[in-house]
Formats: sequence, C-alpha cells, structure tokens
Amino acid sequence: MVRCVGNAAIDEGDDADDQWAMGPFFVSRTRFGLDRPIDKHGLICLLEPPIAALGYELVDVDLRVGSNGLVRLYIDKDAGITLDDCEAVSHQVSAFLDVEDPIPGTYVLEVSSPGVDRRLRTEGHFRRFVDEEIKVQLMRPQDGRRRFRGRIGSVDEKSVSVVVDGVTWCLPFDNIATATLVSRI
Repeated sequence: MVRCVGNAAIDEGDDADDQWAMGPFFVSRTRFGLDRPIDKHGLICLLEPPIAALGYELVDVDLRVGSNGLVRLYIDKDAGITLDDCEAVSHQVSAFLDVEDPIPGTYVLEVSSPGVDRRLRTEGHFRRFVDEEIKVQLMRPQDGRRRFRGRIGSVDEKSVSVVVDGVTWCLPFDNIATATLVSRI
C-alpha cells in the first residue's frame, strides 16, 4: 500500500484492498469560496464580528490591493477612540488576517478613529446623526444630481432623506457611494 504524506508517497507494502494515490498530494482552497480577491464589502463582513467582540464598531474600511496594498479600518466606541484602542484592534486584526489570508499580496494595516468628517455607511449610522449636516455622493445621478449637502431629515430601512436648501431628497442607500458628516470646526 502507498500512503501520501505531504509531497511524498510512502510504500507500506502491497495490499490489494487499499488503493492509495501515488505521487504528490496537494490541497488547495479558494479564498472564502470565491474565485476572486475579497472586496471592501466582503472585508467588512469578515472583520465586523471579531472587532465587535473586542467592544468596537467597525465604521468603515478603505481597501487597496496591489503593490502598495492598504487596509485602513475606522473604528469607534461610545467613549471615543484612543491610541491604545487603535493598537489593540491592530494587533488582533493583524493576527486574524494572517490566519484568514483574504487579501492577496502585501499590505499595510492602519487603524483609525472615524475623525470629525466621519463616514456614514449603515442605516444605524444615519439614524444616529439625524438633524446633522452631511455630504453625500451618489453612484448614479438622481434628477441630474450626484452630490448633496444638507441635513439628515429622516431614515428608513432603504433610504435617507436629506434636506438641501429647503428641498427634501430621498436618497436610496444602494445608490450612495459616500456619505460623511460635515465638520463643525
């Protein structure tokens, strides 16, 4: 019988009942069952649970893959973010990404607070900042416009209403490319 161990075939005698493969034995897996590299949304889905387990919210992610790869995480918590918080999340996420290996090539991992021009990505983000001023850029124009600056009026599960110069615009979440708070500074 021949048994495969790593790249070696070991002959353990002749046994007609057991058929083992001869030669190299390879095991391959595709990243997360996908045939392409992970994208921003996939990375958010992958990282939200371990970051939440540490007591933080993953606000948003910047992802750049290639020769100058970058993974930038924006985290938050009720008491605000300190340098120690960024360091703790960086160590945990770095180890997690080393094990999961979702990003091809090399990259720099950065962890940051959301900052004064905080990004809004989820329905909960928009709800938290009702009556605050925001800037929104759409993926596809709506009535000839792609950029809006106004106050958040209301939020439902599919859209946010933004009041711009007294006119209320209903902007679907699935058409929002970016949304940020306008700094009061």
